[in-house]
Amino acid sequence: MIGLHRRPRLELMLLLLPGAGFLAALFGFPLLTALLGSFGLVGDDPALTLKFYARIFTSTVLLRSLATSLYYGVVPVAVTVVLAIVLALALRRHFAGRKLFNGLYKIPLKLPKMVRDPWGIGVIAATTWKQLPFMTLVITGAFAAIPEDIRHAARTLGAGPIRAFLRIELPLALPGITAAVLLTFIGSMGSFAIPDLVGAPNPLPLSVRMVRAFAEGDMSQVFAIGMVLSAFAFAVLIGYYALTSRVGTAKGDSR
Repeated sequence: MIGLHRRPRLELMLLLLPGAGFLAALFGFPLLTALLGSFGLVGDDPALTLKFYARIFTSTVLLRSLATSLYYGVVPVAVTVVLAIVLALALRRHFAGRKLFNGLYKIPLKLPKMVRDPWGIGVIAATTWKQLPFMTLVITGAFAAIPEDIRHAARTLGAGPIRAFLRIELPLALPGITAAVLLTFIGSMGSFAIPDLVGAPNPLPLSVRMVRAFAEGDMSQVFAIGMVLSAFAFAVLIGYYALTSRVGTAKGDSR
């Protein structure tokens, strides 16, 4: 019986092998090259070293760049997710001011006044405007997947609109929300164009310093910065899976 159960799983793995192998080669080889290069093992004179990582975590300039990358990664996502949830809820209803949301495209017209400010307001506003449509679409789909019967049942049992949203709708939509947050955080923290164009001249985020190190031919430093940014992306990814699995377990227990 155990062999019969394993056979379909083996066949499924073999069917997925060509596509998965192609993706592994497409993304795995550059990642492996970057990993080896970050330790100085790529180039004309390879030698194992940790100096490029040490430079990131001991240099005041690069530490400020890391903090700036986290700032540009977290704050736009926090602002965007709040706005996206509000928009997702509003788009389910018809009301007199609905056309007001059509004016969102005018936000970038105000950006020239916020260029190079020390708090990065221009970067946050531009990143929020860029990510808002994507996040709103994902979160709208997450709320749309909640059956209307659940909302009606919550209201029938005495829950007000706010309580029904916080206790019923938000937890059910949380996997979709966290997925949108994950994708936008990775994109925001690794963004180069917006921080380079409208961000403060100092401190620069790691993504901008990585491009400048590439222009200077310092490839080992480029690899090290890329691995640090990837490590934060993987950490967020692991947190996403931990959160969604916990939510899934809670749903199963409640049933």
